[in-house]
Amino acid sequence: MSTGHPDHYPQLLADVGGTNVRFALVRSADAAISDEHSFACADFASLLEAARHYLTKVGASPRWGAIGIATAISGDNVRMTNLGWQFSIAVLQQALGLSKLLVINDFTALALSLPGLDAEELIRVGGGAATAGTPIALIGAGTGLGVSGLIPAHQRGEAERWIPIQGEGGHVSFSPFNHKEDEILRILRREFGHVSAERLLSGPGIVNLYRALAELNNAPDQNLSAALIAEQGVANADALCREVIDTFCGMLGTAAANLTISLGARAGLYIGGGIVPKLGSYFAESPFRSRFEQKGRFSEYLANVPSYVIVAANPALRGARAALRQAELNNSGG
Repeated sequence: MSTGHPDHYPQLLADVGGTNVRFALVRSADAAISDEHSFACADFASLLEAARHYLTKVGASPRWGAIGIATAISGDNVRMTNLGWQFSIAVLQQALGLSKLLVINDFTALALSLPGLDAEELIRVGGGAATAGTPIALIGAGTGLGVSGLIPAHQRGEAERWIPIQGEGGHVSFSPFNHKEDEILRILRREFGHVSAERLLSGPGIVNLYRALAELNNAPDQNLSAALIAEQGVANADALCREVIDTFCGMLGTAAANLTISLGARAGLYIGGGIVPKLGSYFAESPFRSRFEQKGRFSEYLANVPSYVIVAANPALRGARAALRQAELNNSGG
């Protein structure tokens, strides 16, 4: 039996990245997520313009909404890190005619989707059995580097309840693992000053890594896109591109291990974002897992933590819906 109030529907869901924005609807409390559409952010001057375009296309007037967006949320004014969009939450809510609007980090939304993912929506990459009752870690590279996690709020025998982390771990300082990565950091520091993990573990980061390795190897910089670097690297069609992708996966392993240890996330490390799922079967054989486990006295600790690549379609939209469900429970005093 549904607990949703009719006045809360339809509900608008959105997943806003630095490259694409995805929208969907929940038309009633018992309905599945529907009317999913994806648009290029570059085609719109603002999120409001994109949302109005979508709502006209599907012919809907939502009452509640939830948006997962790739930036930090610290007040009413939202400014995206890797895109020129900015807006007031209150103004956007009013302009869309919503009685309630939740705006959360996109990886917070993705984290909220994790407990509901099916086995076929995940590809396991190493590790042992998940330890129940411990946190879950989440990391993913796309236009930027997203980081989040879930902290258990339930006791043994209770129904699962999770508290999502609204962090910005993609902007922590990059942590080199070996001498060559020290040199890569030195090169990028010339350009950026502070070198965050995102400067290397993202689409633009792959290009930064390519340029740095070309300089270190005295190899020609062919000004390739991140997609082409990844394609040639996975196919082993170009030695420099292969080194870039191998190095990228190794660096991601170190960043994921740091996050897992910091959270005590023995329930698993999940990998989202747009880049890793596209690497296909190569990723399981890449340096990722060996680097994830290469942590000195904590190597055995990490060897037991399972890691998974998320291959579900638009899971952050499910996380946005989960956030609205929780808001409905809170609204009803549940």
